[in-house]
Amino acid sequence: MAAVADLALGLAPIAGGMALGAAAGYLKGPDVRKAIKQDMELLDHIPPEDVARRAELQRSINSRIDDLVATVHRYRPLRIAAASYRGGWRDILLFISAILFTGVWWSVDHHKSSWLPLFVVLIVISVWAAAYAFSGLLRVLLSFRQWKD
Repeated sequence: MAAVADLALGLAPIAGGMALGAAAGYLKGPDVRKAIKQDMELLDHIPPEDVARRAELQRSINSRIDDLVATVHRYRPLRIAAASYRGGWRDILLFISAILFTGVWWSVDHHKSSWLPLFVVLIVISVWAAAYAFSGLLRVLLSFRQWKD
């Protein structure tokens, strides 16, 4: 039973990293467009005689629409830069870090029950990072060759 506990303890960093990666894909902010749509439906249900309340709600809707438009204009250059980014140095640094961490892990006591699973995961990550780094390097070399011609 102690071996199972050691294995579970050793796999905890891997599982935590996978959970963090999965959560990063699902974390989203509030849906502003949906809230605006709900407020507009609410505005339709307020009686026309209640002029002050309708005007306040309309000002609130207009303010959020203005904020939404301003946000789109403010972050457009950032979105363009992020869409045009193709890796490069990040992939190379990730590959070097994965290789270095694999080397450090190699010097850990091999008799620990968590040693082999984490070592296998590190090798898989190193191969994955190498594929990205070398594909980016190949892309740079091909673009340099075309630029030179």
